[in-house]
Amino acid sequence: MGPPAGISATGHPLQLSLRQTNETLRIKNRSGNRPSHEGAAAECDIVVDELRAVGFRNILLCGDTDYSQSQHLDRWDADGIRFYIGYGAYPNLKGKADNLNESQWKRLERPAKYVVKTTTRARPERMKEKIVRAREYTNIVLQSEDVAEFAYKPTECKTSYRMIVIRKNLSKEKGENVLFDEIRYFFYTTNDRDSTAEEVVFSCNDRCNQDGVLLQAMVPDVIEQMKNGPRAFRAPVDNLHSNWAYMVMASVAWSLKAWIALWLPETGRWKDRRHSEKFKLLKMEFRTFVNTLIRIPCQIVKPGRRIVYRLLAWNDSQPVFWRMAEVLEL
Repeated sequence: MGPPAGISATGHPLQLSLRQTNETLRIKNRSGNRPSHEGAAAECDIVVDELRAVGFRNILLCGDTDYSQSQHLDRWDADGIRFYIGYGAYPNLKGKADNLNESQWKRLERPAKYVVKTTTRARPERMKEKIVRAREYTNIVLQSEDVAEFAYKPTECKTSYRMIVIRKNLSKEKGENVLFDEIRYFFYTTNDRDSTAEEVVFSCNDRCNQDGVLLQAMVPDVIEQMKNGPRAFRAPVDNLHSNWAYMVMASVAWSLKAWIALWLPETGRWKDRRHSEKFKLLKMEFRTFVNTLIRIPCQIVKPGRRIVYRLLAWNDSQPVFWRMAEVLEL
């Protein structure tokens, strides 16, 4: 049986997740022809009320440019909610960025992705870029990044907010020839008056643990995991509401990984190692979680009045498994 006429069974899901753990806080299935930001503010309000009801106080809303609904910013600011939201590169904002003095710009130095614990290895040859140059494809190369800020009051707001702007200096190349330089701007609006512009940018770009509660619209990693892990967006049923229910149930399977990690204790002699194991489990892909902690071959033996579980395989995650079993037994 197919979907009813005029209804998209696949839909266009909207998800709000907790940034520290990527737990799904709210998910809604919508018709596939709707814009991505439609109804996002109302869903954020519902989740904020639920979080405050269970004790959260420091709440930060994060979203990309599709979610910069300026008509809600004043209300969220008055309600004590911080927000870091991407803003469209409109002509008036580009004009303001162009008119900034060069002294207002500061070079944006991004931190290293990881710390080398042994010795630095030689970088492998960049074969993809070599092929692009050899075949004279158009290649866009980032030369530098600068950051600045200015006060800006959106049309539908009565309050001015910080507008953080990144200036990317790009060069378009074809083969060994540089065609021309290009400047691109990226904007973020926030009511956070204490953090530096660099901290706001890194927080918007970052997907790691943060202080406080952070809600975010779908990020690529979460989308990929929800699609290919518990397969929440496969839409196996025949209408929007039934597929919505399926998404909710599948998202619980995804959140189960985070709940198990949060249950694990970090006390004792091996506190640092256990903290590392918890963080590893939080960041683990769903398929790896299933294969290492769920699909464990086990032999069940009933000698006398006991039940003995014999694990028939071993992996690095089994110490976490046994600690989890102890916590659940308590």
